[in-house]
Amino acid sequence: MASSPSRLSREYVENGTIRKETRPTKEYCTEIIIVRHGETDWNALHKMQGQVDIDLNEVGRKQAVVVAERLAREPKISAIYSSDLKRALETAQTIASKCFGLEVVIDKDLRERHIGDLQGLVFSEASKINPIAFEALMSNSEHQQIPGGGESRNQLFERCTSSLQRIAKKNKGARVVVVTHGAVIEMLYKRAIRGGKAGGVWNTSISIFELSDGDKWCIKLWNDISHLKESEYLESASGGSAST
Repeated sequence: MASSPSRLSREYVENGTIRKETRPTKEYCTEIIIVRHGETDWNALHKMQGQVDIDLNEVGRKQAVVVAERLAREPKISAIYSSDLKRALETAQTIASKCFGLEVVIDKDLRERHIGDLQGLVFSEASKINPIAFEALMSNSEHQQIPGGGESRNQLFERCTSSLQRIAKKNKGARVVVVTHGAVIEMLYKRAIRGGKAGGVWNTSISIFELSDGDKWCIKLWNDISHLKESEYLESASGGSAST
């Protein structure tokens, strides 16, 4: 579901169906542009970050500039929110610098999922190094926590969807940007499309959610990386597994 860089909101998903976008943001709706942070060295190595506070690498910084330049061409963005983790915050600050110098509002509830004892392990090696924690990560149970202080999927879901709902309520009728993490974005997808499966989320991809009165969520654009296709940074943009 890609769009041209000059216009983000061509299509949206509602109840699992792709529909053409023919309407502007209404006064009772909030359009939230969700951006995953740029690449880190740990992303490139497929090391699971969770809430370990890793900086962007040079590719990630360049990706952040590319997505910021794209968003700067869009209709007015009134606010920018971010996780407090450095990889998201630096991405958000880069976007803010291109969007009329907006200040970034930090929301810790936008943090990546805490994955306990798996943080810092390479994904492909984790099942051998810590099989109990890895089994918890891969469990089908929404309430399964991960040893070492890790969150369950349900805890992450409640945390990040409540954050987005608060942001929408505060910015009704406006367009805002939220910079966050892969597992968070997948949970937001799950909230918008019940029973849906998001798949992987690319570094500095753009997804657009519309939240409206009556607790209604829809997705107008999903995991779009057309801005990266215009650059040399696409190859590195997959950024590892969702919980990194």
